[in-house]
Amino acid sequence: MANHASALKRHRQSLKRALRNSHYRSTAKTAMKKALSAAEKKTQDAAELLKKAISTVDRVKGKGVFPANRAGRYVSRLAVKLAELTTEKK
Repeated sequence: MANHASALKRHRQSLKRALRNSHYRSTAKTAMKKALSAAEKKTQDAAELLKKAISTVDRVKGKGVFPANRAGRYVSRLAVKLAELTTEKK
């Protein structure tokens, strides 16, 4: 553990950011799990949950919690499921 004031402050900030980031990461993963399970079961609100999950992942990416490539990979997987649902309905 560092002893000067600036290093102590940086440590405090890193703890706060880690806590906040874990909340955003958890929220995004929960949204993705709900959407993917609804898509597998083909429930009524599956398309809406997929759109909401894509939005959540993009928002978390904007905050810097997910790297751009990881967020893109997640969004791509969700979009494929959404496309499958919309083509089945037609």
